[in-house]
Amino acid sequence: MSDRVRALHERAIEEINSGRPAVGARRLRTALRLGGATPSQTARVLGTLAAAEVAQGNTGRALELLDDAEQVGPPEDRHLLLSQRALVLLMTGRLDDALPLFDDAIQRLRRTDQRAALARVLLNRGMLHQIAGRVRPALADLDLCARIGGSLGADDGMPRTVAKAVHGRGQCRVLTGDIPGALRDFDIAAGVYADQGQGMLAVLAGDRARALLAAGLPSEAATELETFLRQVPALRMGHEHAEAELTMARAKLAAGDPVEARRWAARARLHFRRRRNDTWAGVAELAVLRADFASGGGTARLARAASRLAGRLRSLGLRNDADEAALLAARAHVACGRCAEARAELPDRDRPSAPLANRLLRRLVLAELGAAEGGRRRAFAEARSGLALLREHRARFGSLDLQTGTTSLGGELARVGLAAALEDGRPEVVYRWLERSRAQAFRFPPVRTPADEQTVDAVAELRAAATEARTAELRGSQDPDALRRARHIEREIRAKGWRTEGSGERHPEAGFAEVKAALAEAGSAMVIFLTHGDRLLAQVIGGCRAELLGLGASAPVFEAVARLRGDLDAACGRSLPATIERVVHTSIRRQLGIVTEHVLAPLLAVVGDRDLVLVPTGGLSAMPWGLLDALRGRPVTVTPSPSAWVAATRAVRPPGPVLLVGGPNLDHSSDEVRRLARIYPGSTVLDGPDATVAGVLHAVDRSGLAHFASHGHHEQENVLFSRLDLVDGPLMAHDVHQLAAVPDHVVLSSCDIGQAVVRAGDEILGFTAALLYSGSRTVVSSVARVDDHAAVDVMTAYHRALTRGVPPGKALADATEHEWLMPFVCHGWGG
Repeated sequence: MSDRVRALHERAIEEINSGRPAVGARRLRTALRLGGATPSQTARVLGTLAAAEVAQGNTGRALELLDDAEQVGPPEDRHLLLSQRALVLLMTGRLDDALPLFDDAIQRLRRTDQRAALARVLLNRGMLHQIAGRVRPALADLDLCARIGGSLGADDGMPRTVAKAVHGRGQCRVLTGDIPGALRDFDIAAGVYADQGQGMLAVLAGDRARALLAAGLPSEAATELETFLRQVPALRMGHEHAEAELTMARAKLAAGDPVEARRWAARARLHFRRRRNDTWAGVAELAVLRADFASGGGTARLARAASRLAGRLRSLGLRNDADEAALLAARAHVACGRCAEARAELPDRDRPSAPLANRLLRRLVLAELGAAEGGRRRAFAEARSGLALLREHRARFGSLDLQTGTTSLGGELARVGLAAALEDGRPEVVYRWLERSRAQAFRFPPVRTPADEQTVDAVAELRAAATEARTAELRGSQDPDALRRARHIEREIRAKGWRTEGSGERHPEAGFAEVKAALAEAGSAMVIFLTHGDRLLAQVIGGCRAELLGLGASAPVFEAVARLRGDLDAACGRSLPATIERVVHTSIRRQLGIVTEHVLAPLLAVVGDRDLVLVPTGGLSAMPWGLLDALRGRPVTVTPSPSAWVAATRAVRPPGPVLLVGGPNLDHSSDEVRRLARIYPGSTVLDGPDATVAGVLHAVDRSGLAHFASHGHHEQENVLFSRLDLVDGPLMAHDVHQLAAVPDHVVLSSCDIGQAVVRAGDEILGFTAALLYSGSRTVVSSVARVDDHAAVDVMTAYHRALTRGVPPGKALADATEHEWLMPFVCHGWGG
């Protein structure tokens, strides 16, 4: 009968390690009912059943089972019962109680030949250190576990144990900020879990979410968590379920939704309390307080609650969480004007081993404290130090998706520094803080990841799915399966890019004097827009002057720009009933009037008749500036930042071949391409059946100027896959990022492919942005739909002007001056 008990025990361990504790518990109870087991077998079954019970939230029952096991177990099995009790204590958050038991068990196991058991206990102790934020000892245990496990056979279940060690290493990498490395470790673990532990894939989804959240991608983290939360109830993984709810709270907070964040955090707190896990309930309580603070709860009461929580978390061994609670208490005190109390809450010192979020939070508190006490220099120093940390963090990413993500703390540091700069008032100080607070991803050279076979296949499959979806759309219907398949493949390709390491290099920031000199040479004025509270401001730099102007309220301006774009799309190339056409045109004039009144009119007295270089913020990134009456015929260039503009003015390249591409399903594309071919004899023309993705990619990276007369699609939800239609499928922003070289000058003459998604810190993503990031100096594109017929004449005039040596900004202004609804914008460098 003991053989049958042994078999049931082994199968139960398999189920528990695969993330199915309820199934494992049923097998163990069956084994106990059989009888005939040796005392050693009974003790082991009871110890394993305790682990299964605690995984389902039955902590009290688990401890009773361990007591029973100690009554029947022989002395030689003492190490096993020690490790089981330590594991139960770990799973209930009693870290300080669990650690000496793990230490004792490991010392006993080192004196035996039970190497598989030693590997498993090292894995669990490594997990304890990781939860407590002790990264170095965690990695030491996990690496030793992996080495021992790798030397043993698969019969001992070691591949899964090694996978869990690699999984744990990834969790440690998240703490140190190495997100690409963490995601690569998670991939390795997933490969084993897929064969030997399906339940662990759900756990891994939660850890991926935490990694993406640490990288500044809260919406992507929420997507991973939704997958996890759908699977967890069936697996009955109570602790993991509550931990996922806690991570969802953090994701909602990072996305700027403190109300939802509090709801998720409160649910997690309740579930941890039901499991009698005071440690994790305290961590959830911290998330509740953070959400309250973000909702405007910077009160003395919240400060006291956070201070008490810091003490409790410290007593539980959660040093990093305790520091975060203390820093939150300090912020609440600062918000109440209680600076002495805030200083008293600050942790004694800045720990280099602390998570990046804590190091940034400490600098934010010190910057806010300096500003509250009138120490502007201290506010500048701390905010600058925090942003430098964030910059080093970003340099580790090769993916533009991650580079344009940022932590909310980074945005708050920039706001504190900028607020102090505005109070200071000196133009060069304001300029420096504006440069530190926007479009930082342009400072890093692009990292082009060599496409492996799987990625190449995935991109080909994506083109096929996108083509099927587009074909259905042109027939006036939808293909939901193709759309769903395309979204899934897009996410897989994006996730592949997240694992790419950054080069660590960084382009220099253009200084204030440097920008003034470049503007004087170009005869231009630069307008850098910013928001401060609910107001829109602008720093104007031109000639020998630099002024800070107060404009209108930001909300009505951004709303007007959004409505204007909708009106332009409605009016574009359609034969509307006269009544509706009058309504649409009236609305267009009204929105243009709002922008003129609140934005342009205050600027005109300062900029005079100079050419304009505009650095937009928020919704102004979608503004078609050439439609404003006062700017008709005036060269206007839009750039992500002053440094990006200065770099573009200097990046002079020798002229290269001209590429002309005519896409499918566009009535006038062939006519447009033929006209331009007469202007550029010897140009490469890809039109009709020749306008293939492979043909364009082959020609585009050796061209100096490329013109695309092709339908474009701006993907608001997945901007890295914004695209141009070609005859055999889409050319995507993802493809642009993989090019070894891009044309110096690109013209996109159709649709609204000039749009961008604007992330925090005015980081932009989209097809036009992809070209600018990859090295194109000038991109002419539209921020709203374009009348294709009218665009032919505009583009013909534009290119004729270019061949006469007219700079792009001037050429576009002249070509569109008499076309009322041409929302083209010159991005990058306009001459």
